[in-house]
Amino acid sequence: MPVLMSFAAGLVFGIGLLLSGMSNPAKVQGFLDLAGRWDPSLALVMGGAIAVGLIGFRLAHVRTRSLLGGAMHLPTARDLSKPLVLGSLAFGAGWGLAGFCPGPALVSLGTGEAKAVVFVAAMLAGMFVYELIERYR
Repeated sequence: MPVLMSFAAGLVFGIGLLLSGMSNPAKVQGFLDLAGRWDPSLALVMGGAIAVGLIGFRLAHVRTRSLLGGAMHLPTARDLSKPLVLGSLAFGAGWGLAGFCPGPALVSLGTGEAKAVVFVAAMLAGMFVYELIERYR
């Protein structure tokens, strides 16, 4: 059952990205272009996602078990570490340059977008390099 629910959640997420246009890098870059022809639609999508997330986290805080019966594991870390800040900066730079973040990149990869192939390959390479660095630390 958890695998089926994971598939359903991913499917809803992917369809939402397609319907909202967030799998289109030009739409994302339009949102980030504050000095040019700014497109506020991504802010509306983010606002909707935050509202749903807030409701979900509020419900999760009063439960001890998930809806599927598993233990509830909520994040507890609240500190701002150097790796978190540097990772956020790298993520934002990649997002602004390519117009993709991981979720929409995978959706675009599924639609055959050539730019997504390059982005996902670079993303996987970055994850691999990170793992190598962490292993040798």
